[in-house]
Amino acid sequence: MSVPTTPGPRVVGPVTRTDFVRYQGASGDLNPIHHDEEFARAAGFPTPFSVGMWQAGLLGTFATDWLGAANVRSFRIRFLEQVWPGDELTCVGEVVREYAADGEPRVDVELKCLRQNGNAAVVAWSTFVVPEEENHDGV
Repeated sequence: MSVPTTPGPRVVGPVTRTDFVRYQGASGDLNPIHHDEEFARAAGFPTPFSVGMWQAGLLGTFATDWLGAANVRSFRIRFLEQVWPGDELTCVGEVVREYAADGEPRVDVELKCLRQNGNAAVVAWSTFVVPEEENHDGV
């Protein structure tokens, strides 16, 4: 099985409230804690913060650009830290397992969306079928 080369890190940002609002509009999650300064402060936060699914979407795009959207078999995420305006995010991934299942060559990957302090905001685990054109060993 020949897995496509792991891409280099993908850097996004510094992120802005406009990034947050754009995602909110696309997702339909219009909770004011993600764009309204007064609302966020009243809830005990220093400023509005990102919808966590935005970071999950960044990781999903990173992974599907690498291994192909049609090849996704599973995707799960864990939210770990909030993302604030001004943060710089770095998406990285690595293959953690190569195997065959249901007659398909597969890989499990671990993905991380890191804040500029090195802490993970979101971690994801996904299974992909190895793309046909990359599979040269007949698995």
